[in-house]
Amino acid sequence: MFEVGVIEEAGAAEVALDPVRARLLQLLAEPHSATGLAAIVGLPRQKVNYHLKTLEAHGLVELVEERRKGNVTERVLRATAASFVISPIALAAVQPDPARSPDRLSARWLLALAARLVKETGQLISGAAKAGKPVATFALDGTVRFASAADRAAFAQELTAAVTELVSRYHDEQAPGGREHRVIVAIHPSIRNAESSGTESKGS
Repeated sequence: MFEVGVIEEAGAAEVALDPVRARLLQLLAEPHSATGLAAIVGLPRQKVNYHLKTLEAHGLVELVEERRKGNVTERVLRATAASFVISPIALAAVQPDPARSPDRLSARWLLALAARLVKETGQLISGAAKAGKPVATFALDGTVRFASAADRAAFAQELTAAVTELVSRYHDEQAPGGREHRVIVAIHPSIRNAESSGTESKGS
């Protein structure tokens, strides 16, 4: 089972977004049978089995083993990934395109870049899985606390200069057998939730 699975098919996305099936996918991070799941979610086994077959048909769950109990064969399934992300490919007609309005200061442009990152990384993972090869990637994730908006702007300028210098140093348009790599650097305000802030949220 993978840590993250990418859903690229519209039908699979529709199936995964159903509340009951999403709950089953969550539970199937660990192997379960239809009978065991029915007891947890409070639904008839036949209905749970129907949902499981639908999930399996779209490659979201897989067979782990079959157990023989008397005259009945019990199928034990698990999700193909511990979590899932839906690629913009699943909504091909309306997927974001960063090239339409490139604005480095626009949060919506950043969102379009993130969507493209999900799409292209998903395609790389799918292609590498078929070829039986790993994907060469690298990422940084960190936090910086700015004292002022002016400091944030200065940081962005210095970061832009540093990345531009690195790209200029290593980019070789004429390198035989070379392969282009996408470079994305982003800055956005952190979102503080109840867990990260150490406080409890109160419902209205």
